[in-house]
Amino acid sequence: MSQAEGLLLKGVGGFYYVQAGDAVYECKAKGIHRKNKITPLAGDAVTITINDEGYCSLDEIHPRKNYLNRPPVANVDKLFVLASTCEPSPSTFVLDKFTAIAQDKGIDCAMVFTKTDLAAADDLVDIYRRSGFETFAVSSLHEEGLAELKAAMNGKICVLCGNSGVGKSTLLNRLCPALRLETGEISEKLGRGRHTTRQVELFRVGEGYIADTPGFAAIDLDGEERIVKENLPFAFREFLPYLGRCRFTSCTHVADKGCLICQAVEEGRIMPSRHESYVALYNEAKNFKEWELKTK
Repeated sequence: MSQAEGLLLKGVGGFYYVQAGDAVYECKAKGIHRKNKITPLAGDAVTITINDEGYCSLDEIHPRKNYLNRPPVANVDKLFVLASTCEPSPSTFVLDKFTAIAQDKGIDCAMVFTKTDLAAADDLVDIYRRSGFETFAVSSLHEEGLAELKAAMNGKICVLCGNSGVGKSTLLNRLCPALRLETGEISEKLGRGRHTTRQVELFRVGEGYIADTPGFAAIDLDGEERIVKENLPFAFREFLPYLGRCRFTSCTHVADKGCLICQAVEEGRIMPSRHESYVALYNEAKNFKEWELKTK
């Protein structure tokens, strides 16, 4: 019997699969986790006990640096927000909602614009680069930009998110050619219908991991990941240099007199579409209270 530190790759039917060294171990979680109301998540750093008889237990879940409720994944190093240049047309509001959630959760975020073989991504790239985001313009068809994107993921736990039709599955399989086969095998083993899993699974890509999220393609924008209005200005990274410097301490940064953020928008230092998204999110959040947030 021995103990090992590992990375939780997935959980299925009460069993948890942990990468420790060069091996993956099937483990059962100790009851203490249920008692403490902690659900093991893909991405968790864990301690396991490996018994000579083959039985393994998940003993300890180490503190998380961040987590998402849906998709349920922990210790995300980088969230890659996907949008297609066309078919479907991108919504900067949806993209900004993704980036705001990531910022609020303390997760580094990058933008990936797909289908550049069908339409140019120049305008989108300009908006988000000027807003302080690492950006990638890719074509899965021609493999343009894929090498740079793969290099940015190396050594990290990464999550790809985006609305349906943006080419997420195609991109995943381009980045990890073995993923299509592995995903198919897992689907066949687990079955569909009532046995469909909504759990995240981490797949090894180079020296890092990509989270595959079967059953949903995007972060839960309207449910558990909402942001209270007091935190919202801090969820827009380009606002940070101006916060606390407006004329009035009660400034909402919507259209207030003496607001440095509104002034920066007028002077072209903050992109208008980003501020428009902030205003829309602020109006959504005005009646939302912090105590309503669900915790894991």
